[in-house]
Amino acid sequence: MQLYFGEGINIIAFLMTTIGYLLIFGKCGVKRYWALIPVAREYHLGVCADKEEEGKQYSILVAIMDVISIAYLWLDDTDIRAIVILLVFLFAFAIAKYIYLARIYNGLAGVFGKSKKWVAPLVFFEAIMILYWGISPKFMPKKKVDDLTLAKQAKTLGTDIESIKDGLTVNITERAVIDFFKKKVLLKDIHMCIPKGHMVLLLGGSGAGKTTYLNAITGYEKADASIKLGDNDIYEDYAGMMYDIGFVPQQDLMRGNDTVALTLSDAATLRLPASVPFAERNKRINEVLEQFGLTAVKNNLVEKLSGGQRKRLSIAMEFISDPSLFILDEPDSGLDGVVARSLFEKLRAIADEGKIVVVITHTPDRVIDLFDDVIVLAKDSARTGRLAYYGQVKEAYEFFGKSSMEEILLSINQKEEGGEGRADEFVEKYADYLREMVG
Repeated sequence: MQLYFGEGINIIAFLMTTIGYLLIFGKCGVKRYWALIPVAREYHLGVCADKEEEGKQYSILVAIMDVISIAYLWLDDTDIRAIVILLVFLFAFAIAKYIYLARIYNGLAGVFGKSKKWVAPLVFFEAIMILYWGISPKFMPKKKVDDLTLAKQAKTLGTDIESIKDGLTVNITERAVIDFFKKKVLLKDIHMCIPKGHMVLLLGGSGAGKTTYLNAITGYEKADASIKLGDNDIYEDYAGMMYDIGFVPQQDLMRGNDTVALTLSDAATLRLPASVPFAERNKRINEVLEQFGLTAVKNNLVEKLSGGQRKRLSIAMEFISDPSLFILDEPDSGLDGVVARSLFEKLRAIADEGKIVVVITHTPDRVIDLFDDVIVLAKDSARTGRLAYYGQVKEAYEFFGKSSMEEILLSINQKEEGGEGRADEFVEKYADYLREMVG
């Protein structure tokens, strides 16, 4: 009888909480059907409270506790050790769950304009209190979810720019993924034209979308966008364009027990079309060896190379196909100033051949004189990657009112990251500038 009574209380509490969530979600502007979906509803409670990250963690903890509870029901009553272990885990996750729940209800109190004294009753008497908040007209949010989102969005250009024949034209409307039951925009409203012969710095803090941007323009991860290299659409003819795009990742994938020549030969087999004759392929390999100063070590094993030589070989592997668009992710990582300078001078020479070279580096100021332009990506208040600036390096200093790339980066980084938190300001300033330019 006591067992049935306990189950009845749990069912009533669950129903009261569900009804409370339905009413609260309606007030906050969240679709009410989420209140009927376990785990998803906990996340959306965090969204209502403007505590999305806490909502993610809370929903994960709820899911884990549900799995542990189910596992507990299937345990043999005589397996004391397993029962104790599960109970310990359940207790630990329960503490974490209530910590995150308290943070969420603290946020909800703020959104509803109520005192923090409501947090403890909401946490420990959730079924009754959330139902009361949902029913009572005294509890109304000061801002709805849409208001919170819109308040965080910096203005956009809202239109594509005209493509150029001799260069790269990027028109990214957005790059989005589904994350925790909702659409998450990683990049938004990025428009630019990069002429051939330009060496461009890609600058942005952690999470600003640099890698997502590179994946989008190379076609590796397609966005809602139009990406054109000259007259060719990279998305529509990805198979044909892949030989015209080179991408050098931060970490190389070379085998240490292969020679330099063999490594380049393998790269040529992969990067050059099968229709290229053997003699022409060997000629190209020798040209690249000479261009990157590797002829003297072509018979050496990769594992015997210096750090600078290894970096040059990694770059040569991608440059073997003679791409028009050449992208490098931190090619100077682990190199000292002199070696890094020499490497960037080679990249400058590649750009001077009429190529487009785009580079990510965490130490841009020591080689900034070699760059023509800079792309500055920044996280706006909604944590979406936005274009804060694209143009000549010298004009970037004037635009941001700074004297170095490091200072520019600090100005757009969020305050919790040690920056000035001015990303939205510069995103809107550049959008206004670009709007005047296009029309």
